[in-house]
Amino acid sequence: MCQLLAMNANTPTDIIFSFAGFRKRGGLTDCHSDGFGIAFFEDNAVRLLQDTTACATSPFADIVNQCPIRSTNIVAHIRKATQGQVSLANTHPFCREMWGQYWIFAHNGNLKDFTPQTGQYFRPVGTTDSETAFCYLLEQLRQRFDSKPDHATLFAALTEICHNIRQYGLLNCVISNGDILFVHCGSLLHYIIRQAPFGVASLADDDISINFALDTTPQDKVAVIATLPLTHNERWQQFAIGEMAMFQNGAIIERQTPENPVYPDKEMGLNMARQAV
Repeated sequence: MCQLLAMNANTPTDIIFSFAGFRKRGGLTDCHSDGFGIAFFEDNAVRLLQDTTACATSPFADIVNQCPIRSTNIVAHIRKATQGQVSLANTHPFCREMWGQYWIFAHNGNLKDFTPQTGQYFRPVGTTDSETAFCYLLEQLRQRFDSKPDHATLFAALTEICHNIRQYGLLNCVISNGDILFVHCGSLLHYIIRQAPFGVASLADDDISINFALDTTPQDKVAVIATLPLTHNERWQQFAIGEMAMFQNGAIIERQTPENPVYPDKEMGLNMARQAV
């Protein structure tokens, strides 16, 4: 089961603390060693770091600590290959331009027999079901809208498209254009919104703690999304299976939750991932 990490904030923020614990899951505290990637939005541009080696030991992952990059939207992924060989072309996050903006996508899960028609605007470079899903998602949006619609219309369209894709298997994914961040949960996905009064947080995968009160203002608001909670002394919230949410400025501005929500525990979520392979 791949690992997802994303951040959405109302002010440029670094992800050093969360990434320090997250990267351990790429070969140390978990067995995901088939590469990693992380994307930072900066104004209208994207910084993208990727490697095909284990995130826990990758020198490219060290750069995140050595050069703390502040951003309002960040997407990261640790890969456990299910479809497609281990290669840079198959490494998340994937990036495309649409409507004059960069879009970033990362996926955890497995989509079986998902072979949509070749798109007019977007086509995969690699051989993963994940990139195929991303290109299909963008293709559907581009065919419907010549320019970017308002947030509510975009959210409704993305929700519909994600629900169509998940018929083919497991779809946990995060999508961002640098302004808003969309999240779709297919099994296990958690989030926390940090805001004043800030306190001390301690990583679950490493012996590191931080007092956020020392480096924040009362106006700061930061949402962090992860497959499994990254800290053990904070209250993380869980998305329901099939839930869709849209974040902006560190807050959820729209969400769609199933009528009878199901919140799997870790073992149930892992079993879902095993069955999807």
